[in-house]
Amino acid sequence: MVASGSYASTNATLPGARELLRFMMIRRCEDKDFDAIVEIVNDGAQAYKGVIPEDRWHDPYMSPKVLRDEIEDGVLFWGYEEEGKLAGVMGIQDKTDVTLIRHAYVRTCLRNHGIGGKLLRFLESTTAKPILIGTWAAATWAIAFYEKNGYRLLEKTEKDRLLQKYWTIPERQVETSVVLAKGRWKGVLNLEPD
Repeated sequence: MVASGSYASTNATLPGARELLRFMMIRRCEDKDFDAIVEIVNDGAQAYKGVIPEDRWHDPYMSPKVLRDEIEDGVLFWGYEEEGKLAGVMGIQDKTDVTLIRHAYVRTCLRNHGIGGKLLRFLESTTAKPILIGTWAAATWAIAFYEKNGYRLLEKTEKDRLLQKYWTIPERQVETSVVLAKGRWKGVLNLEPD
């Protein structure tokens, strides 16, 4: 599950990184975590059922094949471990001039305990690049979470252009999604169409 990318190799060499990760209970996911990642994503995604457009929902929400494809496409998963068990996961993906936060999920029974915020802050610390986050427009709780953590919704024209440039998703998903970014991203991206 180790993917190439500047944040992966950089973290391995940070002084005290191993001790910091152990203290924080945040660690890079390994091959042995694959089934737990699938389980956490599908458990967490139950919140979307009946909320996102019906034509975008499927059960399971993320199949093992789709997860494997995401990993092969460069999504590197990190997990928050509690009592020896993964409680939440969040992916990070290097896209040359930006970093994407992908597939952020916490086990339903452990939500609202700060796990998502800890994972997000940790992943933010691994990159100096602007961070973009995509989510469903109807997932108001997710949007509120990211806004609480300093992100802002982008305008529709910016959102559409960024989703088409950095994500590989169907047009229907572009129509029904939003993109959030922190203030430092503006002016860094070349928003001209390719």
